[in-house]
Amino acid sequence: MNIHEYQGKQLLAKYGVSVPKGIAVFAVDEAVAAVKELSGPVYVVKSQIHAGGRGAGHFKDKPDGKGGVRVVKSIDEVCSSVKDMLGHVLITKQTGKAGKEVKRVYIEEGCDIARELYLGILLDRETSRITMMASTEGGMEIEEVAAATPQKILKVAVDPVVGFRSFHARELAFGLNLEGKQVNLAVRLMLSLYRAFVDLDCSLVEINPLVVSVAGDVIALDAKINFDDNALYRQQDVEDMRDEDEEDKKELEASKYALNYISLDGEIGCMVNGAGLAMATMDIIKLCGSEPANFLDVGGGATAEKVTAAFKIILSDPKVKGILVNIFGGIMRCDVIAEGVVKAAREVDLHVPLVVRLEGTNVEKGREIMAKSGLPIISGDNLGDAAEKIVKAVKEAA
Repeated sequence: MNIHEYQGKQLLAKYGVSVPKGIAVFAVDEAVAAVKELSGPVYVVKSQIHAGGRGAGHFKDKPDGKGGVRVVKSIDEVCSSVKDMLGHVLITKQTGKAGKEVKRVYIEEGCDIARELYLGILLDRETSRITMMASTEGGMEIEEVAAATPQKILKVAVDPVVGFRSFHARELAFGLNLEGKQVNLAVRLMLSLYRAFVDLDCSLVEINPLVVSVAGDVIALDAKINFDDNALYRQQDVEDMRDEDEEDKKELEASKYALNYISLDGEIGCMVNGAGLAMATMDIIKLCGSEPANFLDVGGGATAEKVTAAFKIILSDPKVKGILVNIFGGIMRCDVIAEGVVKAAREVDLHVPLVVRLEGTNVEKGREIMAKSGLPIISGDNLGDAAEKIVKAVKEAA
């Protein structure tokens, strides 16, 4: 789950991370009151959407080319900027051509910046450890830094027994060429960031840029925080920050049924049990000359109702030209999958080819249920056969 920048800063401030004072507004007439509570004369007006590159982006209906982050020097400019942003579609390199409508704007006090740094913390899949990363190349995408100058990325992999300690933070602070009081300020900020990461069940916390002000203060000028969806049941305050307007409607619907669903750009809808099998299914679809429209793992304990919901979510995508159901029944019984597929196909307008490959527990019963359904379901003997059949069926139906 993602949250907005201003929400991330509110959470980090509770842990002692230094952030600029700011106020979120949801209407133009709220801007004047917000500015009066902030210290000028410089203000930063930031569009709040779940996408990076807001400053370099542009609004779909604004020919002036001004981005979604603006530095202004008067109340009139603040109000004008808020008016330009709210209700308008912001396009960045992360949103794609469709962009995202701005429904909230963050007005923040300006900061006199001396240096821009990068600081991030995530779970490194290679080491299976929480890792703190820092770089002197603040303001740049960390992927670009890693590709061009990987030696400028400093890392500390945290031993879960020891945790993130002061000496780890000092190592990073010295690597960032901080000095004097900046070192102690950075150490406190990093320790606070680590506590927030662990306490809040985060999967990513990124401060880009982390700035050193002219006065020598170390401040989180931006905040991107992602959370582990599986831990939200114990993070009610975090879940209350969820902005459903920023989420893919199909992915949001899938989350209500505990389905693991991710929208993609292809034409073959996939319904599979198990993440590894789902990845293999997507790979073989590509090998057969087509593209998957989604990743969907129904899990090992799905009911017929859950399968029906998954089927409907796939069909709600107008890009889907065919569906491949690939089930290896272990905990998940093939007859349950078959019942769900048949039920869903009868409830919705099945206007695209459907190929089903079943194997495992109660497979014969599952195949019998589909055969007696009277529906135009194509059976796949194995994964390769099923993938070839759905790709062929889609091409013939085109």
